[in-house]
Amino acid sequence: MLEIIQHPSPNYGDRRDGKKISLLILHYTDMLSSQAALDRMCDPSSEVSAHYLIDEDGQIHQMVDEKKRAWHAGISFWHGETDVNSISIGIELANPGHSNGPLQSFPEKQIKSLIELTKDICIRHDIPIANVIGHSDIAPGRKVDPGPLFPWKALSKEKLAIWQNDDLSTFHMANDEKVIAGALAKLGYDVSDIKQAISAFQLRFRPNKYDGEFDQETGQILAALTNKKK
Repeated sequence: MLEIIQHPSPNYGDRRDGKKISLLILHYTDMLSSQAALDRMCDPSSEVSAHYLIDEDGQIHQMVDEKKRAWHAGISFWHGETDVNSISIGIELANPGHSNGPLQSFPEKQIKSLIELTKDICIRHDIPIANVIGHSDIAPGRKVDPGPLFPWKALSKEKLAIWQNDDLSTFHMANDEKVIAGALAKLGYDVSDIKQAISAFQLRFRPNKYDGEFDQETGQILAALTNKKK
């Protein structure tokens, strides 16, 4: 059974229009300490929150009841939905992020707790693995968390996130903006700015190079994930 510390935040509201939970969104705190992040997400003046925060040592804090709408997604988009807060649960991972020196990896204990919590949430709310996503996926060009060091492949091994595991040589996608935009939109991305959408996709699935430039490897991964073979 998960051990969860209750740390209530006043920063929440009701889910709008009776919308059901269908997304799980992962973030990093981008702050120097877990306590600083907790303090900020529980400060009414900050107007930000998440349902959960996981410390580096794996301790889980709950700030907002899952029935309520936490304020973690901001201006965002996924499969045409722009009120992402109303259909999602947000999990913050304590991590200094891009704002506080060199990027730091996520400790094993933290990821273990994340996997356990994610499994529990996805089972209870029947969230498909394609809808376990990062903040960068729903806000291309605006957000980069949980960042290039986040171990998406580890989550995919637990059947908690999608990943590309096929032989890429059997896949190809033409460097055609309409084709690329269609494939990215099929996955859920906002393609109003195609370069930002490509960069967000690369950050998630090819994090060693996420410059937004469409290249052969990006095309192969995108084709594999959308089941478009040669």
